[in-house]
Amino acid sequence: MIRLNSGLKSVAPALALLGLFSFPPAPAVAQDATPAPEIATGYAAKQGVVARKYMMAAANPLATEAGYRMLRQGGSAIDAAIASQMVLNLVEPQSSGIGGGAFLMYFDGKRVQSYDGRETAPAAADEHLFQDKDGKPLSRAAAIIGGRSVGAPGVLRMLELAHREHGKLPWASLFAPAIKLADEGFAVSPRLHALLDHERYLAQDPVAAAYFYDAKGQPWPVGHVLKNPELARSLREIAAGGADAFYKGRIARDIAAKVAAHPTNPGKLTAADIAGYRARERAPVCIDYKAWTVCGAPPPSSGGIAIAQMLGILSNKDISPYKPVNGMLNADAIHLFSEAGRLAYADRNHYVADTDFVPLPGRGVAAMIDPAYLARRAALIGPRSMGSAPFGTPDGMQVAWGTDTALDKPSTSHLVAVDGAGNGLSMTTSVEDAFGSRQMVDGFLLNNQLTDFSFDAVDADGPVANRVQAGKRPRSAMSPTLVFERATGRLVLATGSPGGSSIINYVAKVLVGTLDWGLDVQQAISLPNFGSRNGPTELEAGRVAPEVVAQLIARGHVVRQFDQNSGLQGIQRRTVDGQPVWFGGADPRREGVALGD
Repeated sequence: MIRLNSGLKSVAPALALLGLFSFPPAPAVAQDATPAPEIATGYAAKQGVVARKYMMAAANPLATEAGYRMLRQGGSAIDAAIASQMVLNLVEPQSSGIGGGAFLMYFDGKRVQSYDGRETAPAAADEHLFQDKDGKPLSRAAAIIGGRSVGAPGVLRMLELAHREHGKLPWASLFAPAIKLADEGFAVSPRLHALLDHERYLAQDPVAAAYFYDAKGQPWPVGHVLKNPELARSLREIAAGGADAFYKGRIARDIAAKVAAHPTNPGKLTAADIAGYRARERAPVCIDYKAWTVCGAPPPSSGGIAIAQMLGILSNKDISPYKPVNGMLNADAIHLFSEAGRLAYADRNHYVADTDFVPLPGRGVAAMIDPAYLARRAALIGPRSMGSAPFGTPDGMQVAWGTDTALDKPSTSHLVAVDGAGNGLSMTTSVEDAFGSRQMVDGFLLNNQLTDFSFDAVDADGPVANRVQAGKRPRSAMSPTLVFERATGRLVLATGSPGGSSIINYVAKVLVGTLDWGLDVQQAISLPNFGSRNGPTELEAGRVAPEVVAQLIARGHVVRQFDQNSGLQGIQRRTVDGQPVWFGGADPRREGVALGD
């Protein structure tokens, strides 16, 4: 807890009208063949939404509507998030749900809190979980598909903890929209249909096959009314009995049985592991950046530290003069942002893990975001790309760590809310890979979050910080973020995104766009995605001018252009006609919308 100052496949013409031009990739640039966490399903330009009282934004219109209804009833941002998450479980099952985990940032007008609902490894797990009999890392499919990759789900315990502290509406009432949709059905969206059509493993689970596909094995078409009576039953039990109905009853036993019974890849998760799960409240990671204080999630999320490092580095290398023109990025902006990202990701991949098990260097988070340390890191940025940045040596460094080899490609969703009291929330929620472990039970999918651990446990530099250990939480890139005015302590922005390890760059892009370049949050979200994860400089395919790409190559960048499927949501405090308003934005790359009064 941190206390703040008490004063506290869109058509080209549509893109052209907004200055969001599309270009063919430069032929001299290699393309990235690495699969994204979820496939891209088009780009539809969006306008921001203005509200004066409260606002909700989520990855699907039905989920946004559920949260919005709670706000209209006088509910808190926490109430809205719970209602929205339950509906996302139905309409976006590939991305999140009660079988997964989440990180949540909350502001109650005086203090910032960070809630950790990350999954935990079973008591029987060890560092060889994702290795074969010869100690070699398993393949992606062998690791993910089945019971081996399933951790104890955390999202419901986390939401219950947050609701106990900040909920206004009765717990049971928050489940009503999702139960109604599960009983009466909802229309399959274009995105869900496309993901089901692309998916190759989900139908191997008989329960999932019967739900998501027709008798011929084809995914349900767009508009098909899909009902989920099993989930309605589960949600009714949880609404009536609280999270204990999930963690200590029939549902926990069903999860454990499903995991153990997989015919080729059984897992180690037990009902006792699920019953023993605890959500945590942790101290958020906050850094002062120019006129603002930016707060994010601490370990086991790496997002808060990595974004703070990027901002701290950019404090020494001012990016503000390189504002996009008509939505078009220039080479100077991409260069500085990508080099800052390289440095931050180098530290992330070397040091960050579950701090209940593995210490951070020196003074912990403080050492990782120390201004003097980040100034030394920033001094490594020159006129040419460094290609691959070395990890740093924060003050007080005492332990040598190896380098992480996690798959780190989670399928995720994000939501933001501001309630009538001005309290704000940012929550990133995930089942990891698209459709998780491809195991369905009691109406929902189980996560495969354990593949966010490193598959290797040790290398020449020492033990890997993010190796598998019993009861440990795998490192995440989820980056729910809140921004405040330093002078007043007022909340000015809530944002976050899905997108695997690219989440850090997606969220940092919105922060630079709003705080450095003065864009509204919708303009910042709609900017081309770009950056580096300490490898190639990654650009959203067709969104950066060929001459800019050529300039980057001339400066030593190895450029990769591919679909970067973010799912950003944002709510920003702005002034319209002299009056404060909430301005909401949603990612053109997904189905999300913002609603408010």
